[in-house]
Amino acid sequence: MPSATAVGNDAAVEASPPTRLAIEDAGIDVEVLPLLPSEEALAEQAIVPPLTEDGYWLASYGQPGRGSTNTTYLTGHSWEGSESPFNRLSTHAEVGNTITLDTEAGSLDYVVESITTHDKETLKDSDIWSIVPNRLVIISCYTEDLWGKNVIVTAAPKP
Repeated sequence: MPSATAVGNDAAVEASPPTRLAIEDAGIDVEVLPLLPSEEALAEQAIVPPLTEDGYWLASYGQPGRGSTNTTYLTGHSWEGSESPFNRLSTHAEVGNTITLDTEAGSLDYVVESITTHDKETLKDSDIWSIVPNRLVIISCYTEDLWGKNVIVTAAPKP
């Protein structure tokens, strides 16, 4: 895998596990815990986080910060019939929002570049799985179709 040259605000923060995700404009502020998918889940690129309101870092992929060699993936559940922080990805997040990602080595700021939806059955074939060092991808269920679609937020380090 190619190594990335640090850009923007991550120049002083070494790549390390994320611990907290905040998107102030969307009202999201959650703890991030590591999640190590099974070999079968990795092969299928299936994402099933625990049934909590926490965020989860897919630990078998990239770590954010200087020296990143892969995309950093975060995931969390959206809930039907009750408020959840990840519901707000579908309803409150916008292109241009700042994402603050706390890591074990410090804080990094990202800017939301895109918010899209993707069918759950074909998510595994999406280009979001391409290796892009220092990219952040957040995946949850799309609130208007929890069982059929995912919402995907893609962000880059803030200059």
